[in-house]
Amino acid sequence: MIDRRAHSRAFVASGLALAAAAWALLALWSASPYGRYLEHGDWTQLGLVGAICARIPFGPSLLPGAAYVAGWVLMLSAMMLPTALPVLSILQRMTAGRADAGRLLALAAAGYLAAWAGFGLVAHLADLGLAGAVRQSAWLTVNAWALGAAVLALAGLFQFSDLKRRCLDRCRSPLAEVTAHWHGRHPAREAWGLGLAHGIFCVGCCWALMLIMFVVGTGNVGWMLLLALAMATEKNLPWGRRLSAPLGLALIAAAAALTAARLVPGLTGGPMPG
Repeated sequence: MIDRRAHSRAFVASGLALAAAAWALLALWSASPYGRYLEHGDWTQLGLVGAICARIPFGPSLLPGAAYVAGWVLMLSAMMLPTALPVLSILQRMTAGRADAGRLLALAAAGYLAAWAGFGLVAHLADLGLAGAVRQSAWLTVNAWALGAAVLALAGLFQFSDLKRRCLDRCRSPLAEVTAHWHGRHPAREAWGLGLAHGIFCVGCCWALMLIMFVVGTGNVGWMLLLALAMATEKNLPWGRRLSAPLGLALIAAAAALTAARLVPGLTGGPMPG
């Protein structure tokens, strides 16, 4: 007879151990000479990657995008996979004893990460477009801080949005999410669909917070850990929903402080930026 509770605890412990390994790998990568590949800068000019990009069709956009998504998926394994453990744990209990239980859990996790990988690719392409716009604008080149302030303000305001609330409610209802997608008639398809659907709601809940990584640097492990703790608290802890408003206010205040730090010198007689 299967001890489902013990099996579930072992599964959650294994998931947390996997996330810890991802964090350790990120820290090692970030501290290595190759840490720059975790960033979202102009990789087409960097060492071996730059040489390869120059020699293959569409290389200047294809290879950096692929490398960025690979790094992004590793970050997600560290940051976001622990927040999916409630859903995966319920699916694990429902499929315990099946010969294909491990494959179904892997499909669900892959579906979840696929949703975030898709967001990462879109974010990377948008970042490339924004970098191009900055290069074409003398004002933005001098006042790039304004983009950071805008992202912080956007993330703060989103914390009070109806979309945030709805997606957070779905993320905080793992049993309802599993029973809505898992029926056992088409196991592989349902497991993938469950992970993908949960990932989409997770993106809907956390995308604005993830954009902050573009302000502080996608290779900054310290900020990654802080954001991961905030998102895990919102989604998984009983009182987590109460964190949304204070976090939103803190982000708006940070945007205002950054703006004031740049503009106040001009208002007090110092040179105006840009």
